[in-house]
Amino acid sequence: MLHNKFVLVVSVSILCNEHVLLIKENKPTANNKWNFPSGRIEYNEDILEAAHREVKEETGLEIKLTGTTGVYQFMSSTNNQVFLFHFIAEVTGGALSLEEDEIVDAKWFKVNKLSELKEEELREAGVFNQMVQNLLSENIHSIELFDKYI
Repeated sequence: MLHNKFVLVVSVSILCNEHVLLIKENKPTANNKWNFPSGRIEYNEDILEAAHREVKEETGLEIKLTGTTGVYQFMSSTNNQVFLFHFIAEVTGGALSLEEDEIVDAKWFKVNKLSELKEEELREAGVFNQMVQNLLSENIHSIELFDKYI
């Protein structure tokens, strides 16, 4: 019997010259699906540190967080209630090198072309498209909302 649970996730849109980096995942729940670099927040981990860690693990890139489009709540395909914290970032260092076991591809997409991706190509397409709409409308907020004292 599956036990439904709450899952806390960070997701990061890495922007560069009107492009955003997407990764293609190779996970049982997201085989060959495009997504922003993302992953679960570990127990007692700061949200902002989790965003840096996940990007580094999945892409090899070092980033500076520059904003957030907000927090998204949805039921995952595995029936977990997910709270996803989505950030905007820019590259500050490192080199693109993919986490071999879980990431099969990475590609820079024009931000204004993301809405053309087919739903079946995306992990959790509904929430992905909400984040894209916030990117396109520049609905971006300060990361000061995510202070360590929250």
